This record gives sequence, C-alpha cells and structure tokens, in this order.
Amino acid sequence: MKYFFNLTLIGLLIILISSCKGTSDGALEKGIWRATLKTGSGDDIPFNFEITDSADQKLLDIINGKERFRVNEISTLSDSVIIQMPLFDSEIRAALKNETLSGQWIKHYGDSDEVMQFNAQKGESWRFFKDNTTTNAAISGRWSVTFNTLNKQSSYASVGEFTQENGRVFGTFLTTTGDYRFLEGTVSDQKLYLSCFDGSHAYLFTGKLLNDSTILEGKFYSGLSSIETWTANKDDKAILPDAYSITDLKPGYDKIDFSFPGLDGKKVSFSDQKFKNKIVLVQFFGSWCPNCMDETAYLTSFHKKYQDKGVEIIALAYERTKDFERSRKNIARLRDRFSVPYDMLVTGFTKDKVEVSKSLPMLKQFMAFPTLMIIDKNGKIRKIHTGFSGPGTGTHYSDFVKEFEKTIADLLAEK
Repeated sequence: MKYFFNLTLIGLLIILISSCKGTSDGALEKGIWRATLKTGSGDDIPFNFEITDSADQKLLDIINGKERFRVNEISTLSDSVIIQMPLFDSEIRAALKNETLSGQWIKHYGDSDEVMQFNAQKGESWRFFKDNTTTNAAISGRWSVTFNTLNKQSSYASVGEFTQENGRVFGTFLTTTGDYRFLEGTVSDQKLYLSCFDGSHAYLFTGKLLNDSTILEGKFYSGLSSIETWTANKDDKAILPDAYSITDLKPGYDKIDFSFPGLDGKKVSFSDQKFKNKIVLVQFFGSWCPNCMDETAYLTSFHKKYQDKGVEIIALAYERTKDFERSRKNIARLRDRFSVPYDMLVTGFTKDKVEVSKSLPMLKQFMAFPTLMIIDKNGKIRKIHTGFSGPGTGTHYSDFVKEFEKTIADLLAEK
C-alpha cells in the first residue's frame, strides 16, 4: 500500500512539473499577433508583433513598416508574461489566456510611470481593419504638414513622406527635431490611419482625405494623453529649416569643455589626450530616445569607418533621472545592443532643456535630442546638427549620410 502511494505521489509530481514546464516554455505561442494600446481618450493604437523561438528562447519582433524591433527578454510564470523592452526603460506585463494577452504597458520615468492598457490576440495580422473599404486615394508622395496643440496656442511645421503598397501605407513625419520613425497603416473610407509602437513611443495618426492633395481634421495621439491636430497638403517641394541652423553657442564661444564619468565611473574630459588633433563628434543623447537610438546605430558604423582616419566620438547622456546607477544601466543597454565602441558618459543632468544648458554654459539654447556637434582638429566647433532623420525617412536619411560624411572628409583634409 505504501509502495502504491509513493508511485501515485511521484506520478502526480511528474504531471505537475510537466504542466509547469509546458506553461513556461510554450505559453506564448509562435506566430503573428495584433496588439493595441488604449489612450486616455479611449482610442486604440494598434501594432503587430511576431513570436519566434531560437535556441529554446522566445523572441518578439515588433513590426512597424519595414522595421522589426527585436525584443529578447521575455519571461513567463504560469499565466503571467513580462516583456522587457531592450531600451527605453519600459515593459509589458500581461496575463495570457486562450491565445490572448491582457495587461499594461508601463513606461518608467524618473519619479513616476505612465501606464496604458495593453491587449493582444494571436493569429491576427491586420493592423486597423480586417477588410479596408475601397478607396482610390493616392497618398504616395511628400506633404507639407502643420501640427497644432489642441488649444491652438502653438504649432510646428513638418514634412510627411508616404508610400502605398497593396492597400498599406508606410512613411513618417519629419520635424526640425527628428522624425516619428516607421509608421504603418492604411486608407479606408477616405480616411488615413497610421500608427507606431517602438517601446518608447505609441503613436496614432488619423486624417480625413478631402482629395488626393489635401488632408483635414487630422488627429495625432501620443502616449496616454497627448493629442494634437494636423492638416496637410501634398507638396513635392516641402522642406524643413536647415538642421544646422537651429542650435547655437553664446556670443564669444567657439569651443566646448566638459568632464563627466563614463559607464565605468572614470572621468572622461574633452581635453584628454586621445581627442587632441582629432575631428571630434559630441553626441547629445538619451537612452529613452528612439531618434537617438537611430543616430547611435549610424554613428557606430560611422566610427568603425572613420576612427583610423582621425575621428573620435563622445556621447553625452541626459537621462530621466540623476541617479547614476539607474542611468548607467539604461545607457549600458543601448551600448550593448549596438556594440557602441566610443565613450558614453553619464552627465548627471536630466533631459530637461534647461538642465542641458546648465551642464554646458556655452550653449545659447538647446532644442532637441539628439544633437550632434562637429569639432575640428583645433577644437573649434564648426557645425551643430539638431535632430536626426533616421532610416524610416528614406531618401532624407541617405541624403544626410552623404552630406555628413562629405563634411567630415573635408575637415580631415584641412591642414
């Protein structure tokens, strides 16, 4: 009898262990999922992701247009799933039931969190509509765009770049401080829909197509509560102000100096010997900033090409908190993801524009992240580039790379 009891107990333990293992390893099923984040106004920001397996590890790729943003920190316990974003200090916490996820996307700030309701359904590859209403609207092309705050107290200009492919719309909006990265959507019933989620930003754009050259009644939803309005007119010649004309130094200054700790805690100064007689690029960035991520990816490849020619890069981080260890951890994530080879320093100042100006008093004004200073061999600041047009902007990105690398080549050729 005792023998029978032990066998029964062992059998139950095996079943329990097998059940737990199955839940942990296979609960989040492979395939395409459709997800939504709910704004405070009740509107859904949709996006898609794909779950795959690699070496017994769950991988998640967030899909926005041509971009697939890889997430590899996924943990499951019973019916709970935690998806830690590799950058931007945010995470998804959800319950899994019948191939659906229900929970929250939590975005961590310095002393508070922003929380949005998150839901996802496996096996759904559509983004806005399963079946679009037929439309003959022609969206492809360049658009002159104006965004306004809801109270119409302020506005800013933008350039929209869109392409249509088999009923889907891809593109982005460019502003003087950067772009809205990879947007994806559709046109249905004479209305444009675009969205993006990248772990830092959740965007939804809607607009009414009056005709092939006019968009009215546009709404731009960002995160939980931000709402702006926008209008657009197709304009092949639409341009933004020169990115080199936005940020400047105070009168009488043409050089910069600083000393901040690196990720190992050791101070790095602009006056260090390794930067003498070199072209030096000073990157103002934050680990919370997707445009900074795009610029960092570019500068990493640029550094490999130009370091031996006499170019160095120093990245100055302005985080959401002044806590060194928390800042260091978030910056290290960015460094490790892109294998950044150059110095990344923790300034100890936050991303507030006033804080940036305090950290470097020679700045007349600071407008946006990222910003890039180009300094010649004599230590003189020759240009300051505000914002970054990333790969989601198409030809704008390739044009920047061509112009920027010619500028560096010209400076290297100077005696």
